[in-house]
Amino acid sequence: MAQMPAKRRAALRAELLALLHATEAEDIEARIDEMLAEVLEGAPIISPLAAGLDDEDEDRRIVVTGMGLISPFGVGITRFWDGLKRGQSAIERISRFDPSAYPCQIAGQVPDFVATDFMDAKDARRMSRSSQFAVAAAQMAVANAGLRICGNSEEIGVLIGCGTSAMPDIEQAATTLLQRGGMRISPFFIPAALPHMPASQVAIHLGLHGYLTAISTACSAGAQALGEAVEVIRRGDAEIMLAGGTEAPITAFSLGAFCVMRALSSRANSEPTTASRPFDARRDGFVPGEGAAILVLERLSSARRRGATILAEIAGYATTTDAHHVTAPEPDGYGAYRAMRRALHHARLDPQQVDYINAHATSTQAGDLAETRAIKQAFGEYAYSVPISSNKSMIGHLTGAAGAVEAAATILALRHNLIPPTINQEEPDPACDLDYVPNVARPAQLQAAISNSFAFGGVNATLVLRKV
Repeated sequence: MAQMPAKRRAALRAELLALLHATEAEDIEARIDEMLAEVLEGAPIISPLAAGLDDEDEDRRIVVTGMGLISPFGVGITRFWDGLKRGQSAIERISRFDPSAYPCQIAGQVPDFVATDFMDAKDARRMSRSSQFAVAAAQMAVANAGLRICGNSEEIGVLIGCGTSAMPDIEQAATTLLQRGGMRISPFFIPAALPHMPASQVAIHLGLHGYLTAISTACSAGAQALGEAVEVIRRGDAEIMLAGGTEAPITAFSLGAFCVMRALSSRANSEPTTASRPFDARRDGFVPGEGAAILVLERLSSARRRGATILAEIAGYATTTDAHHVTAPEPDGYGAYRAMRRALHHARLDPQQVDYINAHATSTQAGDLAETRAIKQAFGEYAYSVPISSNKSMIGHLTGAAGAVEAAATILALRHNLIPPTINQEEPDPACDLDYVPNVARPAQLQAAISNSFAFGGVNATLVLRKV
């Protein structure tokens, strides 16, 4: 058995000491059993899901019935999936401004997005690019779900994650302040820049009067928005949720800030399609990207009543914290491991029932290694058998939108029984020695998959998705 991390050892010691003051014998016995399972098996005991999925309570099961996508491949599901399954890179030299002054000069930019295809020009001018993405993706998701909003708008909620909702607007406001003075800043800047404004703009444009909130946990935000939206429905605060993530960070301000942190790739500006290389020995940082994914979530019973096409079920979700560092992951991946195991526990799945892992894998030295170690802890020997891949090798890191976009990619993989590859796998890293589906998509019979998202500050989120 691997040695327990010192942090976990100290936590268990504290819990054992606390039991000395407990008064209920049953509670003491139950907690001792849990701690023994954690120490001896490395995780809480899992109760595998019974084969008859349809016999469960359909009011508790939450499914995805629609998706809207905007990605560096373009607008829509078809362009997104075509790019992924071909192992095509969407990374290119930044065209929105001159990046010559920066060590990283490349990004995953959304091509051919025209905001006025989804809203009038006046509204488009008054909202951030990330809000434009969210509104467009939400409209596509509603259409994809065949959802009629008229008459039930009070039962439909919105929960959208982002890192920073208006980086271009912040850059413009700062430039205006320095060049022309504070009184020349746009009166629409504050409404555009608020983190919850993408969610609010979706509600405004679709006429939704139900639950609304936002999550801003950087690179975990999109995944957490989906997971928390499931709980909103289960506790009865909404019947249907539009949930996901959006991000539009491609600005000189953002690029410079990440470059001085040495977080971005700088080795392949002349060959941008080869820059993002998760798990490869020559990886040297992530490549920024932009886009959005909004999913329609509802109860399985509701979806069946209205004859909706069920794309997948969100069967499990968990989030944990490393409590380690503001940017670096916990080196042994213990926090990420706990997120995966808890999500599987909530889904009532054994690790061996997972057919595919959509990894967070941003192409950083520390992050990819920590995730590899976490997968080994969570899956044991099966870690060497389960296929793993990273969408970021093709589209870059969409930060606040990444978790939602990659959840959508995982759903498409399940539906098409095809695992998108990790491209640019050319020089194996001896420390990253799992099956990363190198360079070419792989057909596979898929029933259940997980999607990982990890963020600055040590936030870990895992979603378990499966076919119905």
